[in-house]
Amino acid sequence: MKQKFFLYARKSSEAEEKQAMSIEAQLTELGGEFARKENIIIAKTFVESKSAKTPGRTEFNKMIQEIYASKEPIGIIAWHPDRLARNSVDGGQIIYLIDIGKICALKFPTFWFEPTPQGLFMLQVAFGQSKYYSDNLSENVKRGNRQKIRRGEYSGPAPVGYVNNLKTRNIEPDGVKSRIIKQFFEEYSNGEMNLHTARHRLSFLGVVNGNGKPFTPYMIYRMLTNVTYIGLIKRNGESYQGSFDPILDRGLFESVQRRLEQRARPKKMKKLHDFTFRGMFVCGECGCSISSQFAKGRHGGIYRYYRCTKKRGKCSQSYLLENRLADQLKEHFKSIAISDEWAQQMLSQIERWVNEQRKDSSACAQKLEARTTDIEGRLDKLVTTYLDGHIEKDSYIKRKDELMKIKVDLHDERTNFGRKPSWVEPLRDWVKTIHHAGKLASSSDNLEAVRSMAEKIGTKRLLLDKKILFDFVPPYDIVPKDKALQAKSPALAGLGGQHQKGACLGWRRERDSNPRWFYPSLFSRQVQSTALPSLQ
Repeated sequence: MKQKFFLYARKSSEAEEKQAMSIEAQLTELGGEFARKENIIIAKTFVESKSAKTPGRTEFNKMIQEIYASKEPIGIIAWHPDRLARNSVDGGQIIYLIDIGKICALKFPTFWFEPTPQGLFMLQVAFGQSKYYSDNLSENVKRGNRQKIRRGEYSGPAPVGYVNNLKTRNIEPDGVKSRIIKQFFEEYSNGEMNLHTARHRLSFLGVVNGNGKPFTPYMIYRMLTNVTYIGLIKRNGESYQGSFDPILDRGLFESVQRRLEQRARPKKMKKLHDFTFRGMFVCGECGCSISSQFAKGRHGGIYRYYRCTKKRGKCSQSYLLENRLADQLKEHFKSIAISDEWAQQMLSQIERWVNEQRKDSSACAQKLEARTTDIEGRLDKLVTTYLDGHIEKDSYIKRKDELMKIKVDLHDERTNFGRKPSWVEPLRDWVKTIHHAGKLASSSDNLEAVRSMAEKIGTKRLLLDKKILFDFVPPYDIVPKDKALQAKSPALAGLGGQHQKGACLGWRRERDSNPRWFYPSLFSRQVQSTALPSLQ
């Protein structure tokens, strides 16, 4: 009587086993010529596509259960022992079933086995080698991923706004979606959206998930906190510098993070009591916080008021209506506001500087390319000379090291060319902010936008005698200073007037006191040679 066998065919779905024999090929080889050669009757076939590195394979467990339940011994036919097990648990089950007589035979086209002590020992060795291969391959993959991160290469699917480049094995900004993501971050930083409205806004702009539906609020939050957009890679809590181009500048990204932190604060009051300017000011007399409340008017209606909490004792400060508070903030905005014409000319000037720098970079890049080609040619000649025996090994190694250092330096210089200067986006944001301040000051009923602007440009905000007082955050304080100078002496003031050097000194002083704002100094130096209208 022919012995009954179970045929087990497995193909792993993991990358390291993509070159393994396919399931179709295993079934053809095992169930055809090999079964006839060994005079085997295949009673049942078990097929699955799953890794054997860990226990828990469905079809394998079914096969083991049927072997336990069978009244007669069963044989197993497979392509190789590593198809059956690559972990100690499943391998131990196979060996135990052989020991108790439930498995009478194992047949492999590529491996010999007999149910003898020697055969069991060799089977254990085969299972151990399979496990070692999986474990070692896993470590090699992890080591390769660590090295890839050190090189700044992004692994995995690209975030929204980027695309995977199969040639460079890295990511690069998508031509359209990267601009949408940047616009989306700018709109969110202005305080005009929350996570729920943001998902619909992003869908309106044409960016949806893989199912064609809007992203969930959680996915929007993950997107807004993804440091990949500023050129970083975060793995296991650590950040690494990426070798791909960032979509956002750090200032815009941090502005969004502050906005998320503000919205993450739990609101104890109902939506009706969500006062727009709550928590923004302190009392200029006693230093207590400014509270907000509703009050009924004499002729009906409910009004919003802001007042000192007076927690530290007596205070003479009285109430201030919300609409009057907003009007005063708008008056402050006028101090830094610039006209449409001025904003357009400043943005155009920035573009001219960027284009000029690109032209200079292009010319320098060509020179570097020529020098690199020359160095490579000299290296080839050096190798040829050494192989022909015309130069000693010590001299060859010394000269090669010198040329390789020069080549590495040239490569670093070429890498830095063509990149957008770091001051461009912060400077553009500064221009757009002071221009937007003028728009809010002239006609805006959006109090959330007014609050957002006040928080961005103002610090040390006080409320004293029903008047708002605050200092402008650098570099926004430069504009009021220039306007004051222009009002005092029109012939000497204005970035476009004769007093440009004085204005530049003011920008440079700001840079020296706060290095983060060096770009206004750069902008003012460039503007010395450009005829622009005055701020007024």
